[in-house]
Amino acid sequence: MKTVFTTGEAAKICKVSQQTIIRCFDSGQLKGFRVPGSRFRRIPREALYRFMKDNGIPTDALESGRRRVLIVDDDPAVVELINDVLTADGRFETKTVNNGFGAGMLAKEYHPDLMILDVMLPDINGKAVCELVRQDPTMSDIKIICISGMVEEDKIDELKASGADDFMHKPLDIDELIKRVCVHLDMEQQEAR
Repeated sequence: MKTVFTTGEAAKICKVSQQTIIRCFDSGQLKGFRVPGSRFRRIPREALYRFMKDNGIPTDALESGRRRVLIVDDDPAVVELINDVLTADGRFETKTVNNGFGAGMLAKEYHPDLMILDVMLPDINGKAVCELVRQDPTMSDIKIICISGMVEEDKIDELKASGADDFMHKPLDIDELIKRVCVHLDMEQQEAR
């Protein structure tokens, strides 16, 4: 379990900008220390926890230390594959849903760090889900990786214009998917075992 955080890590956990964390640190609202001989700020776990409690920020991200991923696909085999790989990694907490309406509801309630979103859903399509998430300022920080087996190249640009951060074709290269999840969440990639 991590005991000391950088301002960038603290910002992600608190779901605020790094500048906000730096301002709170510099004003004394957020206790911590500077790395000797540098300008780097470090925040101990207890100080970050107290800051989150004092400011009404949910502490579950700090407590589990795991990144939240919402998997949206109506194909149970795909959901199971992605879920198993992320769970086995140990750094992720996942929730799954099999339709666009549920994806929108769960994105707001669960507030994942990243959503893996199938484009072809039984109710509303992935593009509409991207637009819904991007229109809500409280969800603007959620990263979205769209996946599909039936999307033409020109539609990928439309998806990105509607808010997708990335796109992958099915059948999925699961190692590539995990690599991209780590890139979008600014995490180190673990060596394949």
